Amino acid sequence: MLLSEGFGAMTRHDIPGAAGTIASQKHASAGERRLKRTASGINFARYEFGDLIVVALRDGYVDMPPSRLRQAGDRPFGSDMPAQVKLVDGHLRLSVNAFLVIDRDQAVLIDTGAANAWLPTMGSLLDALAEAGVARESIGTVAVTHTHADHVHGLVAADGSDAFPNLQRLLVPQEEVSMFDEDERLSRFRQTRLPFGDGFRLSDSITAVEAHGHEAGHTAFEVSGGGETLLIWGDLVHVPSIQFERPELTWEYDADQGQARSTRRRLLERVGRRPPARRRTA
Repeated sequence: MLLSEGFGAMTRHDIPGAAGTIASQKHASAGERRLKRTASGINFARYEFGDLIVVALRDGYVDMPPSRLRQAGDRPFGSDMPAQVKLVDGHLRLSVNAFLVIDRDQAVLIDTGAANAWLPTMGSLLDALAEAGVARESIGTVAVTHTHADHVHGLVAADGSDAFPNLQRLLVPQEEVSMFDEDERLSRFRQTRLPFGDGFRLSDSITAVEAHGHEAGHTAFEVSGGGETLLIWGDLVHVPSIQFERPELTWEYDADQGQARSTRRRLLERVGRRPPARRRTA
């Protein structure tokens, strides 16, 4: 299943909805009901997933011009934008989310939002954690899907303090360590960040899955619990309302549009090949 817009599916871009609705239509099964929502609020949704707890967290949103979505040959859409793509005041609205996986006494946060480093429509992650009843001091591991600002800058809170003061492991895709180290906002973490690659096991229940293309080291995370599998896939899909149906469409800011396209097809096929009772996406 996809946890995303509407807190019903998890892609990075929508927590309460669009991607979730589409994923449910495309991959619906009785097994999806095993991802049981137990609580929700303005900025979070909490799910039971086997023996695990998964919490979808909203950092905010960013509005982008429709021209960011690209057709073959890096051609932007104009008046030919498909009607199924809904715009907000003429823009694509992309949610900025993070996901917390709790396995007994271990809390792993995947992505951190942007804090106050980009737009004022972002920076709600710490409020989302508080709303969900999660103390930020309880988070010992942070892993990022890639090093773009809306995924890593939330490591530093708006007041300049460490967002996660008891952080023990900070995991960065090995292909993007140099990009991380060049970011002055994150300079305090240069000596503590740890590189990881495809197949790395963050815990007994979380495994890194290579998903390069949007960025050089872009990574998804496969979460396994109770015989089920959930995929948290970062920026694999930017516009769920059309990229599930047309995965060949890319994003202007993909580092390698061709690789991003092939990765998206590969991971969508990977999800689609799972037996009905075992499909999940996030």
